[in-house]
Amino acid sequence: MNLKETIFTLSETSGASGNEEKISAVVLGMLRKYAPDAEIKNGNVIGNYGTFQENLPLLVLDAHIDQVGFIVTYITDEGFIKFNQLGGIDRRLLPAQPVTIHGKKDIKGVICSVPPHLTSGNTEVLKFEDMAIDTGLTKSELEENIQYGDSITYDVKCHELTGSRITGKALDDRCGIASILYALELLKDRKLKYNVAVIFSAQEELGERGAKIGAFEVNPDIALAVDVSFAYAIGEDEKKCGYLGKGAMIGISPSLSREISYGLINKAKEKNIPYQIEVMEGMTSTNADRYSVNREGAKTCTVSIPLRNMHTPVEVIDLKDVELTGRLIAEFIAED
Repeated sequence: MNLKETIFTLSETSGASGNEEKISAVVLGMLRKYAPDAEIKNGNVIGNYGTFQENLPLLVLDAHIDQVGFIVTYITDEGFIKFNQLGGIDRRLLPAQPVTIHGKKDIKGVICSVPPHLTSGNTEVLKFEDMAIDTGLTKSELEENIQYGDSITYDVKCHELTGSRITGKALDDRCGIASILYALELLKDRKLKYNVAVIFSAQEELGERGAKIGAFEVNPDIALAVDVSFAYAIGEDEKKCGYLGKGAMIGISPSLSREISYGLINKAKEKNIPYQIEVMEGMTSTNADRYSVNREGAKTCTVSIPLRNMHTPVEVIDLKDVELTGRLIAEFIAED
């Protein structure tokens, strides 16, 4: 499995929250190599890995397929597209960003930007109602292909940086998907301690909606929510961040299972797999929050990949962390 190529493919496939059809189809094809019974159910991609054993607990590997984006709210008489956010967006970076509107066909556009020499130099951060997308098309031309409610995503490609680092959009959480697929690859021909199900869940950015229904359907005993967390960059609080290239961030929180958290830590130590600790004082703001209170509850932990510039078109990860995350997951699941 080529991790870099897999992540590039996943990152560059559109799938804003609530409109994950394209990315779901791509992910389904990837998962069926390991879980032939995989299918799309209510937006989630769900499959079972290996042969079911009656005496083993059920462990779910979860990563979300959706990305932050935007939604079409109006088309002006002048042909500008008004929009709002899908998920948490930093409005400071939006002016002049290239985007794609996903209508009957994809249409390229750019978020309008006032040139600096036409401002006083102290313009406040624009609100969504003050922004619009310019496609160069008229209102009637847009209405032939675009409807209110269509999704919009950043129009960027992945790029390699120094060493094993890459940048692109939607690495949150497409790199988590890649790490799970890599773990399944590593588990081939190995005896497992658990029955394993995979849920690549929809609409995490809108409140973990896909994980909520997926958890209820699968009803696991144990859940690993594989997502991203904050990697240190200049000016940030080091105590609240992980570091690129130093391995997965294992979550510890009152809302998580200490048994699973320390089980992952002990396995990382046993197998000499680099790891980091992420301490959270309450809820995790990930799909783990849904699994831990599903039905009678599941023993749940977060396994997070360090990422810079979260929810932007220039997110940064280190491929080493994706590989190390996959290795940690595989070793935790394997019997030997």
